[in-house]
Amino acid sequence: MELTTIYERIDANRQHMLDLWQELVNADCGSYNKAGVDAVGKRVAAFLEENGMTVRFHTCETRGDLLIAEYGDMTKPFVLFVGHLDTVFKDGTAAERPFTIRDGKAYGPGVLDMKGGIVIALYVMKLLKEWGYAKYSIKLVLAGDEEVGHAGSDAVAVIQEESKGAVAAFNFETGFMDNSVVIERKGAFHAAIDVAGIGAHAGNNPKDGRSAIREMAHKILAMEALTDFDMGNTVNVGVISGGTVANAVPEHCRATVDVRFTSTEWGRQYMEKIKEIVEHSYVDGTTGTMNVPFWFNAMSRLDGTMKLLERVNAIMHQEGFAPVTAKSVGGGSDSAYTTSVGVPTLCAMGVQGAGNHTVHEWADIESLFTRTKMMTAIMMHL
Repeated sequence: MELTTIYERIDANRQHMLDLWQELVNADCGSYNKAGVDAVGKRVAAFLEENGMTVRFHTCETRGDLLIAEYGDMTKPFVLFVGHLDTVFKDGTAAERPFTIRDGKAYGPGVLDMKGGIVIALYVMKLLKEWGYAKYSIKLVLAGDEEVGHAGSDAVAVIQEESKGAVAAFNFETGFMDNSVVIERKGAFHAAIDVAGIGAHAGNNPKDGRSAIREMAHKILAMEALTDFDMGNTVNVGVISGGTVANAVPEHCRATVDVRFTSTEWGRQYMEKIKEIVEHSYVDGTTGTMNVPFWFNAMSRLDGTMKLLERVNAIMHQEGFAPVTAKSVGGGSDSAYTTSVGVPTLCAMGVQGAGNHTVHEWADIESLFTRTKMMTAIMMHL
């Protein structure tokens, strides 16, 4: 079967691909809905098994199980496909905003991030299997809790272990309308900071009080002063709450901080610096504590990734596709964990669109088919 024949098969499967996309989008599977994520995983597994793939799950106690599918002899060189099953949306969103097509765009929760990417990966594997492809084996890894940074599961260690030895990795995350692919990503962590002060009446005995809000104000200024735009490392205090009424010295204040860093080592250093600020008291009699519920490693730019990009663009030229350009972005993905074990990785290979994580999220319909053809060509010529 030549590539033109595979392209024809993709065109012949357009409605089937759209139907599967719709089915996946219309399933509630927010990161904290383990049952919902697992149901999507089982649907994906059924498709893969029906098409001759081997599927296994890594069980996570409180988060969605991680799916691992394999095609070919895994003792031989293999290419890794990566993605995630979960979305950021609350239960009931699928019923409120089901999969809809308008003016060449698809709408719905997770339509872009990343149900469309899952469909691409599944159909690439299906079509290559039908053709009898044997150049490389293929392993697909879909996590169930990517959107919360795998907090509360051991998915990171599993992804790293499953990635080892891959000759290349392609992550089917959100694709960009400018036809770029991601070669590096910032890492991130969130810190929830609590300050305890001493409450007092603001009129009768204010001197007896120790303002938790005043203490937090000092900490915020110190933390945000760590931002280094030239290096690309940023600290943003995005949420703050404290006090109860205007005529009381506040005894409690909480702030949530977002930290973005260009390397995982920088992230560790920022963690220590913020911890020092939290533990230091600017207002005598106050104390601070910190909890880190979310952490994502940075996706490192590898020399091998740049060589992979060069090879992909040679294939794009050969097959008549538009070239892809390289992009560095601030949002995290599991590509951080493929690159952490040395696997050349191109990210954002999924459907193209915009507005992910919002009610306006949309994906370009035609990109579902174009990207499937593009990825099939890459696998044939890699």
